[in-house]
Amino acid sequence: MKLAIFTLVQHSYKDGHYYGYGPYVNEMNLWGRYVDEITVVGVHKPNNEVDAIDTPYKNEKVTFVPVPNFNILGVLDIFKTLFKVPYIFLKCIQVMRQADHIHLRCPANVSLVACVAQIFFPNKKKSTKYAGNWDPNSNQPWTYRLQQAILRNTFLTRNMQVLVYGEWPNETKNIQPFISATYYEHEKIAFQPRDYKKTLSFVFAGALVVGKRPLLTIQIIEALHQIGIPVTLHLYGDGPLMPELQDYVKTQHLESIVFLYGNQDKSVVKASLIDAHFNILPSKSEGWPKAVAEGMFFGCIPIATSVSCVGWMLGEGTRGILIEPDLDMAVAQIVNALQHADLDAMAEAALNWSQQYTFDRLEADIAKVIGP
Repeated sequence: MKLAIFTLVQHSYKDGHYYGYGPYVNEMNLWGRYVDEITVVGVHKPNNEVDAIDTPYKNEKVTFVPVPNFNILGVLDIFKTLFKVPYIFLKCIQVMRQADHIHLRCPANVSLVACVAQIFFPNKKKSTKYAGNWDPNSNQPWTYRLQQAILRNTFLTRNMQVLVYGEWPNETKNIQPFISATYYEHEKIAFQPRDYKKTLSFVFAGALVVGKRPLLTIQIIEALHQIGIPVTLHLYGDGPLMPELQDYVKTQHLESIVFLYGNQDKSVVKASLIDAHFNILPSKSEGWPKAVAEGMFFGCIPIATSVSCVGWMLGEGTRGILIEPDLDMAVAQIVNALQHADLDAMAEAALNWSQQYTFDRLEADIAKVIGP
């Protein structure tokens, strides 16, 4: 079987292997166990460097078809896009024609073109992993809504399973809940109560971009420190905000409580989550926030904004702390939980919920999607 994947994940090539963003490739390696060949239509990394968070595909027959990235943020960008989109569309058609199973990774610009291209292959088996926010009431770019509209339309999009995060009412029959995972069954640990009277350790794991609000995260920790609560914050991830965050930490003299590590191996983040009390991610938008589920897996209490399916993940506050994206309100909500919530019960509920969703279960779910 030939699997064709359409994604915006940037890829690099080293020592005979294609590499991509670790969490994405780890999942695609599960899909790769059930096919003979993989063709990836995606974007090349400009410098072809392999970052610490990148992982290689394990399937022995991987073909990469590079296409240009595009956006429509400015007049010049729109003009360039008019030339790029027909080329990307042609590449999508060529690859889809040869594939046995078409798999889209949405939302993204490349997958938007692929969403249109797949209409011309109604009889081929298809699937989409929609890794963004599927909430119909959320504020999203029109390009995301266009992809959702095409995927929901069972006349235009035939023979496809659309896998989305969370459970949403009144959806078309091809929209199916699908929960991602990071850890295997054998990596489960028994619940161990933490000592919440000692210095509280917080972990932030994610890209250092505006949408993840890492600066707000640091400011929350700073505010807790200023009111006399002993805290530390460990940030894992990299991105364009790194220099700004480093400067803020230095300017505010937070070097003794805030630590920025950049991208680190999965094992390093795992060890930090096992030791931490809280996992914080005050995002503007999420699809399936793996960083939140990963912390919960080890009994690390999540602190997050109620976007997409996060409220459902946190049991509407029974297995985590839901905060507003406002500094004063967020601090007050965390302090209230520290003073009044049964933190051990919350942490154990988080662990029990997250440990339902292992890589083993994910692989079984994928086998059902891609199987005959």
